[in-house]
Amino acid sequence: MALVGKGAFKLSELIIIGDRVLIEPVEDEQTTRGGLVLPAAVAEGDLVRTGRIVKVGPGYLTANPEYSEERPWVERRHAVRYLALQAEPGDYAFYLKREAVTIRYEKKMYVIVSHAAILALVRPDPKDVIGRIDTLLNG
Repeated sequence: MALVGKGAFKLSELIIIGDRVLIEPVEDEQTTRGGLVLPAAVAEGDLVRTGRIVKVGPGYLTANPEYSEERPWVERRHAVRYLALQAEPGDYAFYLKREAVTIRYEKKMYVIVSHAAILALVRPDPKDVIGRIDTLLNG
């Protein structure tokens, strides 16, 4: 586990690099039919973990096909560009535990995984989120 964020750093100042994703792990316990409480590590076979995506990197670095040094009159473009990731902040991710690096930042535990270590995403429907907020506010 890496320890970062000792001092006056904010999460907004943390930059996620390349194809990596910052996830706040969810440690859900499950209860069996007999009433036995299983920790998340046992319940999921200790291979797959889950969590909410907090930040994503810019994506996969790739060559820019629009870049050319041969035509100086054309607007200068960068030689490389990023191919965006499918994961977005707010998504719920299922990721491989063995690929995760655990860090502590601002007194919270997070994991950083490469985009390839994410097995599946659940993206909340914005209408559902608004409906839940209305239910909370209006009872």
